Amino acid sequence: MPELVVTALLAPSRLTLKLLRAFMWSLVFSAALVVAAVYGSIALTHVLCRPRRGCCGRPRRIPPACLSDPALGEHCFLTLKSSGIRLHYVSAGRGNGPLMLFLHGFPENWFSWRYQLQEFQSRFHVVAVDMRGYGSSDAPKDVDCYTIDLLTADIQDVILGLGYSKCILVSHDWGALLAWNFSIYYPSLVDRMVVVSAAPMSVYQDYAMRHIGQLFRSNYVFLFQLPWLPEKLLSMSDFQILKTTLTHRKTGIPHLSPSELDAFLYDFSQPGGLTGPLNYYRNIFRNFPLEPQELATPTLLLWGKKDPYFDQGLVGAISSRFVPGRLEAHILPDMGHWIPQSHPKEMHEYMWAFLQDLLD
Repeated sequence: MPELVVTALLAPSRLTLKLLRAFMWSLVFSAALVVAAVYGSIALTHVLCRPRRGCCGRPRRIPPACLSDPALGEHCFLTLKSSGIRLHYVSAGRGNGPLMLFLHGFPENWFSWRYQLQEFQSRFHVVAVDMRGYGSSDAPKDVDCYTIDLLTADIQDVILGLGYSKCILVSHDWGALLAWNFSIYYPSLVDRMVVVSAAPMSVYQDYAMRHIGQLFRSNYVFLFQLPWLPEKLLSMSDFQILKTTLTHRKTGIPHLSPSELDAFLYDFSQPGGLTGPLNYYRNIFRNFPLEPQELATPTLLLWGKKDPYFDQGLVGAISSRFVPGRLEAHILPDMGHWIPQSHPKEMHEYMWAFLQDLLD
C-alpha cells in the first residue's frame, strides 16, 4: 500500500490520540494548580507555627552514623554500561547465594532496606541501590534523564554489572513501579519478584480512571508535575511535609528514630537533592495512554490494607492481569504503606516461605 495512503488512513487515529493527550495534560495541570494551593497552605502553616525554621530547608552537614553501620553491608559504586551513570549501592553476603536486588521508593533511599539487608544476607547476595537521582548516586538535572525506559535500563545494567544473569527483585513504591515494568521487558533477568505497595503503571492508569478516589489518594502526583514549586514546598520549615509523611502517627513509619529520619533527609537537604527524585514523577504521564500488559513473573505481592496512598482494590486489578498461578497476593489488615520498615518480621516470613524452593 502506498505510503501516502497509509498516512491518510492513520491520520484520524493520530489526531484523536493528540487531542486525547492534550486533554489529559490540561486536566493534569489544572489538578496540579489546585493541589499546589492545598500543599502551599500546609507548608505556610508549618512556617507560621515554627517561624524559627524559616522558609528553607536546613542542609545537613554530616550524614547520620546509621548510614555507615557496617552490619548493613559494604558501600560500593557501579558505573552503568548504558548511560555512564554512577550508582551507589550497599552490598552484603556476596557468595552466599543468588542476587537479591532491592529498589526503594520516595522519599527514601537504600537505607529503607536496612532490616532486609540484615535478614537475607546469610543466604543471598543482598544489594540495595540508591536509584538514579537519589543519595550518593549521580543525579542528572535534565527531566528527560528520568524516563521510565532509562530507569528500567538502569536495573538491567546493575544486574549485569554485578556479574549476574538474573536476580530476585524486591521493591517498594516507585521501585516497585519500575520492577513491574522491568519484569515485562526483561523477564529473563528476573527469577522471582517481591513487590510491596505499588501497581504496574497500566493497571494504575485503568483503575484510577474508574475509581476517582484513587486520584485523591495520590494527589501529590499532580503537584509534582510542576517545575521548582514542589521542591520549595517540600523543603519549607525544614522539610516538615517530608517529616510528617515519614513519621505521622497513623500513616508514617512507627518508631522511626531521629537519626533514621535524618538518614532520609540528609541527601534531600543538599542543594538540588529533591529535583532528581521529583523528576521521576514529571515523566509519569509521558506515555499515556498505556496498553494493558500480561504479567507472568512469579511474584509475591504484599499490600497494607491501611495504605493511605493506594486503594486495596488495586490488588484485584493486578491479579486480573496475571498468568494463573504466578501471583501470591496478601492484603495485610494492620499494615500501611511502609511495610519493609514498619513490619519487617512479617514481611520476612512471607518472603522466606515464597523463596523456600529456591533454597532447597
